[in-house]
Amino acid sequence: MRHPRFLAVLAIATTHAFAETGSRKLIVSLADHKLALIEDGRLVKVFPIAVGKSSTPSPTGSFQIISRTVKPTWYHAGKVVPPGPANPVGTRWIGLSQKGYGIHGTNAPRSIGKSTSHGCIRMRNQDVEQLFELVRLGDPVELVSEASPEIAGYFRPQEVSVEIALAGGGQ
Repeated sequence: MRHPRFLAVLAIATTHAFAETGSRKLIVSLADHKLALIEDGRLVKVFPIAVGKSSTPSPTGSFQIISRTVKPTWYHAGKVVPPGPANPVGTRWIGLSQKGYGIHGTNAPRSIGKSTSHGCIRMRNQDVEQLFELVRLGDPVELVSEASPEIAGYFRPQEVSVEIALAGGGQ
């Protein structure tokens, strides 16, 4: 969901190229509806997510985490929803350097695994709470629409193994 007032923070421009830096990063595969947490080049955890629908797609590219909020208030088109069970952004907000976009919880957990948001990355509240504790301001976030073979390995390891075997790289 877009949150114009929620991210009235100055967006931090990023020139982070997707590369192994020996640090923590998030990779979001929009096609797979999954988010991977990578630390020191190793997969830590993969979470199911919801992404933007075709009329309000999630952005692609390299971003950074610029804000972290516990029990956020949701602002949209003059409407204000305080923290609580009716809040569309759930229990946590992880703001991205693309104004109005973030990774957040949801009051509609059945939307996870689908393309239904207004562009943000939705997670189950318990998942975003876990992720929230593992990420920090400045961590890079890569949103990709088409996963390269390397990135696909985080989300679809069995397919990568088959491709290697078919290419003659396996036994």
